[in-house]
Amino acid sequence: MERYKEIERSIIKKFRKSIWNNFCGAVNEYNLIESGDKIAVCISGGKDSMIMAKCMQELHRHSEVPFELEFLVMDPGYNEENRKLIEFNAQLMNIPIKVFDSNIFDVAYNAGGSPCYLCARMRRGFLYAKAKELGCNKIALGHHFDDMIETLLLNMTYASEIKTMLPKLKSTNFEGMELIRPLYKVKEKDIIAWAGYNELRFLQCACKFTAESAYHEDMSKRKEIKSLIEEIKKTNPAAPDNLFRSIHNVNLASIVGWRDSDSGDKHSYLENYEKD
Repeated sequence: MERYKEIERSIIKKFRKSIWNNFCGAVNEYNLIESGDKIAVCISGGKDSMIMAKCMQELHRHSEVPFELEFLVMDPGYNEENRKLIEFNAQLMNIPIKVFDSNIFDVAYNAGGSPCYLCARMRRGFLYAKAKELGCNKIALGHHFDDMIETLLLNMTYASEIKTMLPKLKSTNFEGMELIRPLYKVKEKDIIAWAGYNELRFLQCACKFTAESAYHEDMSKRKEIKSLIEEIKKTNPAAPDNLFRSIHNVNLASIVGWRDSDSGDKHSYLENYEKD
């Protein structure tokens, strides 16, 4: 059996419950893919975007809903070795990628402030623009279950707001475009297990900032939150699942205050307290 077929088979056989079922569950529950969609599957070269690409391929092969896929790789300034690794994995896994170049790493690195934040914002814009150029109406990103709950805790502890990633959202800068997250219910540990089972090596963050600043990586807020979650799991293994469910089960009657996402106006429960 060809190598890529073994990899595909592992997704729907050995990892059916942990990866495939959760991938399909998110697609169905959040209505991520609709008839006539043309989706740009955005591949960074890491394990998350690669497993997403294979799941999207598999779904496209068997789905009764007609949709199209483009597998999009943006090179923001990778060194030669990292770019070759992405191309090698794409060929190995039978993913027909389209690669385009940008200079995002250099711009983010030299701009000052937080290069990771600027890099993420710029990457998103470039991907939207290229996807629209290819006739796509959606881009798919590889954010997973752990990204969602980490973002929730990051915003609560550092930004003083209850906010997390949504399974899909409309672009505010690119009319008619949407972003979807098909791995929303897939846990990172299962993606790591899948990569290990298939003996696959994927790209880590390869920007200049990470390469030259191990101290900043060690002190990153997201890494801190990851450690916090692992510590909580020692006494409450169900904590991550409970955090995930809590976002789907908000008791509005007990919310003290909220902010209108469109106008930015703030509201208090006291506005309706006397009426109640």
